[in-house]
Amino acid sequence: MQFRVAPKVIFSNPVHFLAFGFGSGLSAKAPGTVGTLVSLPMVLMMMHSSLWGYLVCLVVLTIFGVYICGESARRLGIHDHPGIVWDEFVGMAITMTAVPFSWLNLLLGFVMFRFFDIVKPWPIREVDHSLSGGIGIMLDDILAGVFSCALLHGLIQIV
Repeated sequence: MQFRVAPKVIFSNPVHFLAFGFGSGLSAKAPGTVGTLVSLPMVLMMMHSSLWGYLVCLVVLTIFGVYICGESARRLGIHDHPGIVWDEFVGMAITMTAVPFSWLNLLLGFVMFRFFDIVKPWPIREVDHSLSGGIGIMLDDILAGVFSCALLHGLIQIV
């Protein structure tokens, strides 16, 4: 199956442009990791807001993500195209929920989120294979973010 999408298609359509993380999902190598890196400025801005502001933003980004990821996949005719990385944006934001800002915490959160998103331990793998549409695209990254957030908070408490 061919997954290559012309940049013109992504940059000329707002749904694809957002779902592909402002074009970061076009990366030939590790689009999920590149998309997660591109999400960091957004996550940093969110981390400097109140917890309530962070949570409201997270809910909006998640609901919006279900729509744009599902719609982009539908228009491309490929469920969970590797270039759709908005789910990584949300997963990384979930990872850093209520985490005190430090560059070390951000680095640890990034590594943990990528680990859970790539390895997909149970139940993340089960969710990834069993749901379709925007929910299916988003939910495995949401769970990877929850696992990463819990682990990061646990490490912060230990240290």
